[in-house]
Amino acid sequence: MIPDLPGTIPLFPLPGALLLPRARLPLHIFEPRYLAMVDDCLKTPERLIGMIQPSEMPAGQDIGLAPLSAIGCAGRLTAFTETDDRRYLVTLTGVSRFRIMAEIDSFAPWRRAQVDWTPFARDPGPAEKDTDFDRTGFLALLARYFDRQDMSAEWDSLREAEPEVLVNALSMMCPFSPGEKQALLEASTLVGRRETLATLMEMAARGSAADGEKVLQ
Repeated sequence: MIPDLPGTIPLFPLPGALLLPRARLPLHIFEPRYLAMVDDCLKTPERLIGMIQPSEMPAGQDIGLAPLSAIGCAGRLTAFTETDDRRYLVTLTGVSRFRIMAEIDSFAPWRRAQVDWTPFARDPGPAEKDTDFDRTGFLALLARYFDRQDMSAEWDSLREAEPEVLVNALSMMCPFSPGEKQALLEASTLVGRRETLATLMEMAARGSAADGEKVLQ
C-alpha cells in the first residue's frame, strides 16, 4: 500500500548528494536556514525533507537560489543529534522520489515545493529484486573501478549484500558527478540503475570520463 504522502515538502538543494528509496543518507546541518528547516520538519507527522540537486550552478550564486532538477527523493528524518555548538547530525531514510510541480512562496528561509509522487508509486514498497544480477561480474568491474579511484572496500560485505542495497549504496557513495548522480536517481528500476552504475564504473575504469565530469545524455 502506498502511504499518504504530503503534497508539499521542504527542499534541501545539495549538489552531489544522492538519496534513494530505503537507503540512508547522513547529513551535517549547520546553515541557519537549514537548521530552522530541520526544526520545522521535526514538528510534522511525516518528518520529510526533499533532497534535490541544482540543475545548474551559475558562478557566485547562492546554492539555495539555484535552478533545481525536476526530480528529487524525499527522506524521513530517522536520526537526530545536536552538537554542543548547535549543529545537527541527522539521517534521512529514503521514502520516495518526487517530481517538482511548482515552488511555493513562503516566509520561511528555505524552499518548499508542490510535488507529484505518482510517477514513483513503486518507491515506498518493498525492496526491488534483480533476478539477472551477475554478482561475480559486477564485483569484478567494481574492483577495477575501485582500483582506478584508489578506493578500498569490505569485500565480504559486498559479496553478501542484497542487490538493491549494494547498487543503491554504491550509487550514493561513489564519487560521480552531479549529472551522473541524477541519472542514477532517475533510473526507473533497480535493473536500470544497476546498468547505469555499471556503465559509469566502466567508463571511469577505462579513464574515458575526463576528470569525472562526464554526464550521461
